Amino acid sequence: MTRRHSGRWGKWLVAGPPLVYLFVFFAIPALIMVVASFRTPGDFGGLAPLVGADGEIDLNLESYTRFFEDALYAQIFVKSFWYALATTLICLVLAYPLATLIANSERRRRDLLLLLVILPFWSNFLIRIYAWMIILGPNAALARTLNGVLGAFGQEPVSLLFSAFAVLVCLVYVHLPFMVLPLYANLEKHDQALLDAAQDLGANGWQRFWRITFPLSLPGVYAGSALVFIPAFGIFAIPDILGGPDDSLIGNVIKQQFLETRDWPFGSVLSIVLTASALAFAALAAWVGRRGVGRLAAGDA
Repeated sequence: MTRRHSGRWGKWLVAGPPLVYLFVFFAIPALIMVVASFRTPGDFGGLAPLVGADGEIDLNLESYTRFFEDALYAQIFVKSFWYALATTLICLVLAYPLATLIANSERRRRDLLLLLVILPFWSNFLIRIYAWMIILGPNAALARTLNGVLGAFGQEPVSLLFSAFAVLVCLVYVHLPFMVLPLYANLEKHDQALLDAAQDLGANGWQRFWRITFPLSLPGVYAGSALVFIPAFGIFAIPDILGGPDDSLIGNVIKQQFLETRDWPFGSVLSIVLTASALAFAALAAWVGRRGVGRLAAGDA
């Protein structure tokens, strides 16, 4: 076997298993979902037979027509978008100083801080959500303190639990590490000599940040934003547990269509639209990231 053929086999051995995994667990389910979106719901839920009694294949656009004719689902998509966008922006504001602190710390302390960032992943996702039910509960110290302050000013008490506030707080808590880690990976590679040179030229700290640090960290910002926005856009567990009746997001509607209403074709349509929206955002983030890196390279040149 020549070196060329051995190198080709080596590439397939490395790339083959991930490709097979993606094909079996992503491409095939996605294809099944696309086909199901054109099917008719069964009389008792699920899918009606593909071939009808007349021998014709039963494929139609009824579920897509229902989605585009009913403005309610567009409104839910928009609300989910704003929740995901708010989560992304809050995570960015909170994660940037933390990632900067970790990147500028000495090695021993840096490893400890990184461990603290990923420590929540060691516990179950649902347990962490239920813990917030205790933190935001009406008898918790936070709610009692807040309502005490409001009462002192003659205001009505508020409920932190089962509200949009609880959903947003937990969304930020769950997704914050996904913003911190890409930012840290980027900030750690910055050349301190650039900041020193800017300081020698008379730039203050604010100018050094906006002209050097932040532009160089944009790839990390784009990567972290995509990692936060995409899962936050389609999440259903947090609104289901911590949200009120008006806080259902598109993920909750999809779950309802599959598990409660059992209208699988319409649930497939919603899933396809959600997937397409997430992929579009990921492509936009990648395009903006490449453009930002290209501008930086052109500026360096």
